[in-house]
Amino acid sequence: MKIIILGAGQVGGTLAEHLAGEANDITVVDTDADRLRNLGDRLDIRTVVGRGSFPTVLRQAGADDADMLVAVTNSDEVNMIACQVAYTLFHTPTKIARVRESAYLTREALFDNEAIPVDVLISPEQVVTNYIKRLIEYPGALQVIDFAEGKAQLVAVRAYYGGPLVGQQLRQIREHMPSVDTRVAAIFRRNRPIMPQGDTVIEADDEVFFIAAKAHIRAVMSEMRRLEDSYKRIVIAGGGHIGERLAEAIESRYQVKIIEMNPARCRYLSENLESTVVLQGSASDRDLLVEENINEADIFLALTNDDEANIMSSLLAKRLGARKVMTIINNPAYVDLVQGGEIDIAISPQLATIGTLLTHVRRGDIESVHSLRRGAAEAIEAIAHGDAKSSKVVGRMIEDIALPPGTTIGAVIRDEEVLIAHDDTVIESGDHVILFLVDKKYIRDVERLFQVGLTFF
Repeated sequence: MKIIILGAGQVGGTLAEHLAGEANDITVVDTDADRLRNLGDRLDIRTVVGRGSFPTVLRQAGADDADMLVAVTNSDEVNMIACQVAYTLFHTPTKIARVRESAYLTREALFDNEAIPVDVLISPEQVVTNYIKRLIEYPGALQVIDFAEGKAQLVAVRAYYGGPLVGQQLRQIREHMPSVDTRVAAIFRRNRPIMPQGDTVIEADDEVFFIAAKAHIRAVMSEMRRLEDSYKRIVIAGGGHIGERLAEAIESRYQVKIIEMNPARCRYLSENLESTVVLQGSASDRDLLVEENINEADIFLALTNDDEANIMSSLLAKRLGARKVMTIINNPAYVDLVQGGEIDIAISPQLATIGTLLTHVRRGDIESVHSLRRGAAEAIEAIAHGDAKSSKVVGRMIEDIALPPGTTIGAVIRDEEVLIAHDDTVIESGDHVILFLVDKKYIRDVERLFQVGLTFF
């Protein structure tokens, strides 16, 4: 696939990295020549220096025969104009734009071929807000991912000493919970993936990914670790787009406080939020945190745009007694450094956004793609089509499907029913199949599995 990426920032660069290794023809456009040079030195891609919205620059990047334009510059306006130019002059089939400003997003009529021709809108702030909201709903989870509109969920937890299943074989899950069907999709032990078998023994400190119907998630979590009490008191550092959206989404169910430096922004937040308490000050101010009883907070969320400020305020909040700390880290190099110590969960907005972008780049009928363990693995929701003659999966039992190495099928969602995958489960046309890949170099093989042969037509 021939793809033009506008913007060599962290989202554009990470996307290029994901796609360059998958036999795609990638061109990255940016005004920063040094940034492009660094990217070009690391990856097998073309680079073009210039403004992505200029017709001459798009032509130079190969827009005449490009399959897809992904506009992820820091400017909403450049992204939207680039899609307009690609549609009008080059008839680019698929145009994806990152748009951050809610003033644009609330006007749905703006984005169609009669107005601004954007096929897929990506709002990183909304993606990250939803991501954090799911983590708040499941205390103790490291990652929570929805499939088929939330009917099934994939959850990552760290197994703790004393968990009922720790030190026991996976096949004993059924004995512990005869009425709950679940499947462990993968285990990461000391950062290395283990493909789970019935006789695999769960060890303390393993990172366990399991899939189950939404109603059964808490029951399965209780097998790996002692269930934590639900959160009640939440403190958010940073009243920007993500802080505001998150407070708006959760303030009816939790006691929420926002700490924000900018007085004008504080006034705006206090006028627009219903029950959230807005405090003007620095989240790194020890006296302010003590005064606001940070030791009674169930969760402290550092959501500013400044990585260093987020890290320092999180360390301070944890030291002063906050039960759990989650921190947005924009620099991917920092994520592995800080997660799991004083900071319980480090959230990378780039990796959360990348999954949404990859969904529209994958071949085959791919409903959603999610990046796991900071890009080391992927969870995919694919839709099976065709019949036993035209499809490599339809009409076959899971044990007879030639899955690539390191790939497991975790569940099948059929209409409203969540079927946890077993060897004798037969895939039917229209099924949503949830796959887990611990080695992304086999992604093309998975895509081919779900591409329908010519006999189907």
